[in-house]
Amino acid sequence: MTEQDYYQTIEKAGFAEFKDRGSRFLAYTFPLTAVEDFKQQLQNLKKEHPKAVHHCFAYRIGIDGNQFRVSDDGEPSGSAGRPILGQIDSKGLTNIGIVVVRYFGGTLLGVPGLINAYKSAAAMTLQMVPVIQKSVEILYDLQFDYTRMNEVMILVKQYNCSVLMQEMQLFCQLRIGIPKARLDDILYKLKDLHTVEITKTKLSR
Repeated sequence: MTEQDYYQTIEKAGFAEFKDRGSRFLAYTFPLTAVEDFKQQLQNLKKEHPKAVHHCFAYRIGIDGNQFRVSDDGEPSGSAGRPILGQIDSKGLTNIGIVVVRYFGGTLLGVPGLINAYKSAAAMTLQMVPVIQKSVEILYDLQFDYTRMNEVMILVKQYNCSVLMQEMQLFCQLRIGIPKARLDDILYKLKDLHTVEITKTKLSR
């Protein structure tokens, strides 16, 4: 089992609250697979907490972990987004976002105090959600005649592939995510069915 075949993430949302000298830091974490998912969650939290002074965040998406962003949202530079991302990275997670909503309590915490508060809030919300291990999936499009439907679906189930899109008419189209560790086996079996057209998509997840 190599590291590239699997990655660590979360599968459900979590919430925790951290308080320091009157300021409240509400930390929300959630699984995501695209930047659009994250933007939607951030919008929802801004609507839910319109009076909060800051909505700081960090997210990391993708298997290579290259897609990430941090925001201090008006807090001193480096005092919020980076500490939040640090907590995500210390657990080796990806496809995850954390937003920390701050209600100011009247006392300035200073940069060290802020770093500690955002880091603690992020760490606490991560403790609320179980970490799961997921297979890295390579996406393929399959096209086949309706008569092959059963055989294809049996293989999809047997190899724990995710079905991302399906159109079932006389001629069926299926987009599946194949666990990287089982890729050669299932491709061999699918090619054995002859009339199934197999195309690798440019996406991976």
